[in-house]
Amino acid sequence: MRIIHYLNQFFGQIGAESAADYPLEIREGTVGPGKVLNNMIGDQAEIVATIICGDNYFAENTEEVSPIIEGFLREYKADLVVAGPAFTAGRYGMACGNVCKIAHQQLHIPAVSGMYEENPGLEMYRKYAYIVPTANNARGMKDALTKIAALVRKMANGETLGSPEEEGYYARGVRLPYFREKNGGQRAVEMLLKKMKGEPFETELEMPKFTKFKPSKAISDIGKAKICIMTSGGIVPAGNPDGMEACFCTKYNFYPFEAYGGTDIPKSEVAHGGYDPTYANADGNRVLPSDAIHELQAEGLLGEVYPYAGVTVGNAMAVDQATTIGNAFAKQLLEDHVDGVILTST
Repeated sequence: MRIIHYLNQFFGQIGAESAADYPLEIREGTVGPGKVLNNMIGDQAEIVATIICGDNYFAENTEEVSPIIEGFLREYKADLVVAGPAFTAGRYGMACGNVCKIAHQQLHIPAVSGMYEENPGLEMYRKYAYIVPTANNARGMKDALTKIAALVRKMANGETLGSPEEEGYYARGVRLPYFREKNGGQRAVEMLLKKMKGEPFETELEMPKFTKFKPSKAISDIGKAKICIMTSGGIVPAGNPDGMEACFCTKYNFYPFEAYGGTDIPKSEVAHGGYDPTYANADGNRVLPSDAIHELQAEGLLGEVYPYAGVTVGNAMAVDQATTIGNAFAKQLLEDHVDGVILTST
């Protein structure tokens, strides 16, 4: 079995965030974690080539790189694609998912990847690949590659993969024909009776759970509104006085503009570790647009700018932590009668 492996610039050994604009290329053989994976797979299959692309380059040029990747897969006669693992890296996960989708839709060959449960690439691309659960960072590389290798060996041997529970991959949301001794109505009644009796049962179709929110009322007159600017992009006062973490952040703050040296925030820096900080370090307004919102206020297009900027680092932040921080932000904004928020990311 001939395998094509996809890696981003970091795991492709090009560089870190500063190399995120690295253009698409393909190299024969294995690179980085692919060397370990190739050894784990054994003689049943081989990684014949590795595609490498910077996360930013892929995200900004998806339409252009997709047909090129398809061409690579055809040129190297790929039987299987392995992408990543991407862990919790969102842009990397989206790129891995795109590559898996190309393999699935254009060449009708299987694809395998690995992602943390909160990676956005999982929800968007799970139906195109067998995606195994991973840790939230690269410290879990060995475990992730072990899981991927196990699936690859089965595919290489021509074995039919079992259910997600049996094989250890995320449910794909794909329905397959399957014969049961009892029909759906009988099984449903049995589950209902067990539920009524308080007995354990297992549903055959897990329903998604969505948190519902009541939308706020629209601002009736923006010219009289008090507006706050906030960011999850980690634009903090110079020196990062609160030690805001670059990843898995547990902190947040409302910083007065004086802490940045004024409303043009000349004394700011990037605490966020998930994007190239060069341009935002040169001018924090590129992520936290303090200059623009104060210009709008001076022109009379806004009633008032809240005198504090709300800041945290969203890089790989867990949903429960984000909920806690979001509630804390909202509590203070409501107490200070803020009418609206402009929230920027990276």
